[in-house]
Amino acid sequence: MISDISGRARDAFEMHFGKAPRWLASAPGRVNLIGEFTDFNDGFVLPMAIERRTVIAAAPNDSDKVSLRSDAAGESVVIDLSAPLQPDAKGRWSNYPKGVLAGFLERGHVPRGFDALIATDVPIGAGLSSSAALETAMASLLEVVTDVELDPNDKILLCQKAEHSYAGVPCGIMDQFISTLGRAGEVLLLDCRSLEPRWLPLADPFVSVLVINTNVKHELSSSAYAERRRHCELAARAMGVTSLREATAEMLQKAAASMDEMSLRCARHVIGEIARTVRAAQCISDKKWSELGRLMYESHASLQVDYAVSCRELDVVVEIARALGDAGGVFGCRMTGGGFGGCAVALIRTEARERLIDEIGTTYERHTGKAGTLFVSHPDAGATVVFL
Repeated sequence: MISDISGRARDAFEMHFGKAPRWLASAPGRVNLIGEFTDFNDGFVLPMAIERRTVIAAAPNDSDKVSLRSDAAGESVVIDLSAPLQPDAKGRWSNYPKGVLAGFLERGHVPRGFDALIATDVPIGAGLSSSAALETAMASLLEVVTDVELDPNDKILLCQKAEHSYAGVPCGIMDQFISTLGRAGEVLLLDCRSLEPRWLPLADPFVSVLVINTNVKHELSSSAYAERRRHCELAARAMGVTSLREATAEMLQKAAASMDEMSLRCARHVIGEIARTVRAAQCISDKKWSELGRLMYESHASLQVDYAVSCRELDVVVEIARALGDAGGVFGCRMTGGGFGGCAVALIRTEARERLIDEIGTTYERHTGKAGTLFVSHPDAGATVVFL
């Protein structure tokens, strides 16, 4: 069955290019339950793929060019496969698929020309990894176009490099990993040092994952991400370790005098967050939902105070959730993603989902004057390609 977003991509492709697509490649966004800013520190993360996807409808053309059309941006780009690839201007959506294409060309996998239209229902710029969904969908499409099946880890690293080199974002590995390999009904405890996955069922009908999009995007997120990453590296260097995964609270205390304040705070967050993430995975295995919720609140407080990447709107959402509490159907809530806006994620009682969507949304708008977007998602599958 073709989902709404897949149908939209197919119809838009036919309207723009005047022919039917041959392939539909899709990949999901993700929400990270806990484990924020730990992936590039070789720590643990606990994401799940969400039931929102980016779909690329595509078909061969009779040229040596790739024509890409973004339904969301209302723009097209044409890439000449016979010429060296270069990134477009910073911030352009085209850098994500172009960077993936560059990765295939570097490996000697040269596609024939094709036309492609990109559509998505992953909220853009909301901390739900719309960029990784686009990269992973593009890589999946290129696998069928070039008739090459990449090793999954190579595919993940290729997409990550695309974001580093073409989009200019020094992201960790989590987003591309879960978008590529996500499993329906399961969340992922990922060791970002070894890339060893541990899949955990999240199929208890008693609980659901609620995503609250504040619909706020502050412009600090990209520059702050790189700055915080630099401070994490400085803190690791001060403690004589290669990454904060190897650091302990005791090591941090001993080295604190040799660090600047921001490096100290970033390290304190990451060290604590790695430990919280491991405990959270055990809570899921044991179905200890209240304890998992407590860890989510602790995570948010650390991101708010130490890592300093929250904002008023995210804090308001978490305060609303905390006020409702277990009795009101909310076990825990925290910001998720890069911060300074975007989304919060809450663990809720399934039976209360409709009431909570209404109550949290109404209270958030009353406190901020802004309308949020709330939806429940179950863990979804990773990247796929459908041949039409």
